[in-house]
Amino acid sequence: MPRIPLDWLRQHVDISPDLSAEELAAALVKVGLEEETIHRSEVTGPIVVGKVLTLEKNEQSNGKLINYCRVDVGEHNDAPGEGKEPSELPSRGIICGAHNFVEGDYVVVSLPGAVLPGDFKIAARKTYGHISDGMICSQRELGLGDDHDGIIVLAHNDDEARERGIPAIGHDVLGFLGLAGEVLEINVTPDRGYCFSMRGVAREYSHSTGAKFTDPAYESNAAKNVPAVNNEGFAVEIADDAPIHGVPGCSRFVTRIVRGVDACAQSPKWMHDRLKAAGMRPISLVVDATNYVMLDLGQPLHAYDLNKTVAPLIVRRAKAGETLRTLDDVERTLGGEDLVIADSQGGRGERAVGLAGTMGGASTEISDATTDVLIEAAHFDSVSVARMARNHRLPSEASKRFERGVDPQLPPIAAQAVVDLLVEYGGGTADQANFEVNHVDATPALAFNTGETRRLTGLELSAEKQISLLHAIGCEVEEIPSISDAASDDNRELSVTAPSWRPDLIGSAHFVEEIARLVGFDEIASVVPYAPAGHGLSIEQRQARDVARALAEQGWVQVLSYPFVAGQVFDHQGIDDDDARRLAIRLQNPLQESAPYMRTSILDSLLETARLNVSRGHSTVALFETGVVTRPQGVVPAENPGVGRRPTNEELDALERAIPAQPRHIAGVATARAAEAAADLDGVTWDWRDAIEAVKTLGRTIGLDMRVKQEQYAPFHPGRCAQICVGEHVIGYAGELAPQVCKTFELPKRSIAFEADLDQLFAARGSSPIQVAGVSTFPMAKEDIAVVVDADLPSYEVEAVIRNVGGEILEDVRLFDVYRGEQIGDGKKSLAFALRLRGLDHTLTAEETAALRKRIVKQLKKTFDADLRA
Repeated sequence: MPRIPLDWLRQHVDISPDLSAEELAAALVKVGLEEETIHRSEVTGPIVVGKVLTLEKNEQSNGKLINYCRVDVGEHNDAPGEGKEPSELPSRGIICGAHNFVEGDYVVVSLPGAVLPGDFKIAARKTYGHISDGMICSQRELGLGDDHDGIIVLAHNDDEARERGIPAIGHDVLGFLGLAGEVLEINVTPDRGYCFSMRGVAREYSHSTGAKFTDPAYESNAAKNVPAVNNEGFAVEIADDAPIHGVPGCSRFVTRIVRGVDACAQSPKWMHDRLKAAGMRPISLVVDATNYVMLDLGQPLHAYDLNKTVAPLIVRRAKAGETLRTLDDVERTLGGEDLVIADSQGGRGERAVGLAGTMGGASTEISDATTDVLIEAAHFDSVSVARMARNHRLPSEASKRFERGVDPQLPPIAAQAVVDLLVEYGGGTADQANFEVNHVDATPALAFNTGETRRLTGLELSAEKQISLLHAIGCEVEEIPSISDAASDDNRELSVTAPSWRPDLIGSAHFVEEIARLVGFDEIASVVPYAPAGHGLSIEQRQARDVARALAEQGWVQVLSYPFVAGQVFDHQGIDDDDARRLAIRLQNPLQESAPYMRTSILDSLLETARLNVSRGHSTVALFETGVVTRPQGVVPAENPGVGRRPTNEELDALERAIPAQPRHIAGVATARAAEAAADLDGVTWDWRDAIEAVKTLGRTIGLDMRVKQEQYAPFHPGRCAQICVGEHVIGYAGELAPQVCKTFELPKRSIAFEADLDQLFAARGSSPIQVAGVSTFPMAKEDIAVVVDADLPSYEVEAVIRNVGGEILEDVRLFDVYRGEQIGDGKKSLAFALRLRGLDHTLTAEETAALRKRIVKQLKKTFDADLRA
């Protein structure tokens, strides 16, 4: 995140000389720029300008030559004849091992009490036969560089010291060295990329405090010196034949030439200090100039060695397999979405020389031999730069700014600023020939009603106040004459054009946010919103909650799993190749490459959740989940219309048709062990019947009758699987998991599962209220019936006939025995049912129960040719 040196910021906005970094942070946070941290110098204490008065060279017993110096440190001097090692000169005695200075030189002296980088504390100490009452410092000792061969020589004589503006002897030198003061680092949200510059932060400080702001982009010498475009300079073409979302990767490109530059020239000290304070390492004048202007204005720039670059430059998409060695000395393989800048060495636009808006190439890099410099200042599309930077894992300072949005009006001004720096400090000559391609569209005016501010924030602001705030952030505002008498001062129609550096302002709500931000979010009153009366939960929502609660009351635990599965999950469940569940949607950009498909049943993901719980030591697992599954059968794929424009109605219809069915399902998986044995209590086990009972519980909860029949359906055991139906509709399956499925998912043997379609279940139930029968207080009568039927006749069909004949007085039917054996013959079975009978308005007599029993047996005989078993 950007670092803000206060002395640099002061160049663009009026700041109090004693303003601290904490006070700056407090001012900026009011307008939405949060403090990240405050960087303070590692060097503290008395570090002053000293002048070497005497230098005595002493050879030590080990052959090392040591200098004993008397150094004038002004007000810090020992008086003649006083101090730790008295001298006739007002000075301090210091031992120094460096030999790159002589008597009369101005040096940097750290006195006792100073602290240098690495928590190195300076104190008077005896060494080499003398007391060193301080230290003459090198660059590395102060953290200014890696040079440790000699100490820092500020000047060789008094005249040179005056010319260089060195502080007086004995005065603090940290400010001159760029080590004084504090630097605030701020956190910038993605929509406010203009604050990645001193220009942007200075503007925000002005908004917060009312301090006078001078825009360096339009009120500087560079802005005034921008020459008229003559297109006689280094030619550029934009040839983006594959724009992303229909937006070309480059909309503006400016080139300027400076000849006769001394590439070895040093950057001025003020630039060197500011770059370091901003967290950027100074490299050379040409590179430092482009970096300085970028940090100052927010416009990334790039410098090419003109003699290594062949005109024209072509901005194009990379060719498949094309390579580029970037300035970080990495050979990169490019792809079709990468936007490159190519020169014409080897053919028109053949050689890639840079990743647009991200990093330049090594082939045209500035070197010590460079004399003529080609300067690039361009405006690149944020999406193109962001994708390229992420694809190549290359978050450069340029890409950070372009992907957040850069002011498209800056390129010629920023290029001129670099030209001015190279002419003034590099001895170059500006070539009057220049070139510019400009396809920047005018910013559209947006309608804005001042009443929106009150509606969205509750702030009571006059239209004039809102207009003044919009002007403050750089907007152009025109009032639209109203044709309605209802318009008032607080409800006026405006036409607002956002400033070029604010691409995020694209609607009324954004203008309201800016107004509220400048007024202060703390001015917005906290008001509890009025909650309008609603209709409550829908019938299906209540039913979904009821069935989930019913399962939880039976001991099942609700979970939530990701709906993304691997392709192997269908094989692991033993699902047939022609099963509709195998047709799954594959995601283009999955969260995990190992799980790219949308589940077609809840069990696809729930089985893995159960496996994870068992693997972590849970011996009793009973999980259920409700959620949607994706069934793409019959879906016609639609063309992707992109996001650069609003899709047409036809495209929206095609997208609607391409959305697959997403029914709501409910499923559960449980181990056979439902509860472990405890003191004096046996363990509880579940089997396939408990899975069926779970589905039946769903039906009973919402007042729905279900029937069950045996079926074969993966992933269930072929002989212990039930199909659950409501009327003629199959709503789910339940039973014991197949042994191979348990083994594959590392579940205990005889684990059970179920899955049901909630949408079908609720549709079958409808919305009619549940009718609750009154509780009869008359005594209950019992009857048992055992009938012999065909061995392949499902018991639920027999039960259905019994219930139909029994009518209202038949309270319950339970199958309690199934018998096959020699006594009833081959191909037959005996089904024994227990009937519970109860009268609604009287006590049933023996004759009534016997008559009902007789009618049931007669109907079973007629329907199934069933015989009453003796």
